[in-house]
Amino acid sequence: MADPKGFMTTPRQDWPRRPVEERVRDWNEVYVPGALLPIVNRQADRCMDCGVPFCHDACPLGNLIPEWNDLVSRDDWRQAADRLHATNNFPEFTGRLCPAPCEAGCVLAINQPAVTIKNVEAAIADRAWELGLAPPRPPERLSGRTVAVVGSGPTGLAAAQQLTRAGHTVAVYERDDRLGGLMRYGIPEFKMEKHHLERRIEQMRAEGTKFRTSMVVGRDVGASELRTRYDAVVIATGATAWRELPVPGRELDGIHQAMEYLPLANRVCEGDLESSPVSAAGKHVVIVGGGDTGADCLGTAVRQRAASVTQLDIYAQPGTERDEDAEPWPTYPKIYRLSAAHEEARELRTAPAASADARLFAASTLRFTGDGGGHVRSLHLVEVDAARRPLPGTGRTLPADLVLLALGFSGPDRGDGLIDQLGLQMEPRGTIRRDAGFVTSVPGVFAAGDAARGQSLIVWAIAEGRAVAAAVDRHLTGSSQLPAPIGPFDRPMMV
Repeated sequence: MADPKGFMTTPRQDWPRRPVEERVRDWNEVYVPGALLPIVNRQADRCMDCGVPFCHDACPLGNLIPEWNDLVSRDDWRQAADRLHATNNFPEFTGRLCPAPCEAGCVLAINQPAVTIKNVEAAIADRAWELGLAPPRPPERLSGRTVAVVGSGPTGLAAAQQLTRAGHTVAVYERDDRLGGLMRYGIPEFKMEKHHLERRIEQMRAEGTKFRTSMVVGRDVGASELRTRYDAVVIATGATAWRELPVPGRELDGIHQAMEYLPLANRVCEGDLESSPVSAAGKHVVIVGGGDTGADCLGTAVRQRAASVTQLDIYAQPGTERDEDAEPWPTYPKIYRLSAAHEEARELRTAPAASADARLFAASTLRFTGDGGGHVRSLHLVEVDAARRPLPGTGRTLPADLVLLALGFSGPDRGDGLIDQLGLQMEPRGTIRRDAGFVTSVPGVFAAGDAARGQSLIVWAIAEGRAVAAAVDRHLTGSSQLPAPIGPFDRPMMV
């Protein structure tokens, strides 16, 4: 604890964002380059080194937050990087994309703004790369065992890296043409530039992990063949079966799933396309869904120069302070948060129908109507109460040339045949069934991440990858020294 009074003398200061008018003209990350390092030491000083650090329990990775906060406050970047990488394979991902449940669990957050844990994490990760503190760590010897990992999202990559470092020969199968899963094509460039992802993949290649892109397991290579060829198989395909909106007019042209829209914008950034075939340019856009994916669509539509953008959230607008009765500390509270995309929409006034930012809260979609050519032109909605019952006299109509459905995901997509070819048992909610050792109903086949847990956060995905790696290592060798931060049935802290 470098400064025992730091939490009393230093106010919270977040990584500053670039001006809205500047950042919406490009696809670069929203933060001011180089503006984090000058403030991060004093922000780390705010860590109280409390006796029981609840940030550990709030983070499924068990990140050693007080330790690396103290090291950052002392400018010991080498030790800080070591402590951070001891629990997290990809801290530059979580430092940019995680909603930071650790900060909700910070003891300081009981009555003050929490420590900027997420910013400190990003600073350590970036500094580690700048100083050459994240070299490849190939195994000293090979075990002679082979593992196939299906899916290259955060779970698959974390599992593959851990198993490779343990000495196993690992091949990652990815159905897309590039690696990264939703981090590649689902996360917009302005939230995480893809060079962060490329750098980790190159590190993993240097360690010995093999990658097979444009390979759909179940179609391009049989699932049973994969099971025969490898000593163990890890299914980490994510939850990509999107939820639908069964209302009148859904069949109209111009209504797309968010994960049809976002990948095309990312492919423009990758240089694959000159422009997106599903662009918001000049259109009145309505996004149905109030979560992070909806916010990603919002920021993307703003950069594509939409005529207007409105986001519908079926839940009532939350308050700005934690409800101590419903969501007491240290649980992650549902409060009003202003993402970078919402900040942009507010300043640019993209949604004339909304009072503050682009969101309409407690709004339920009733139906869509279109023009004579079968293209959507309007969305009809109604306000609802807490039980989602329509409130009389609150119906309204929004112009809508493009509608994006961001309603979440129900489980893994079964269209590729992987699940059925292996004969895996499923849970009633659509996820893959597994036991306490991450093993599916088929011996030697493991399931991890959103495919088995259900839609979750990136920090849980990485934790699942690390934990399933320990389970596979134990299955192959009889024991394992790999860390297993969570079990398959662990859940976030909640009331």
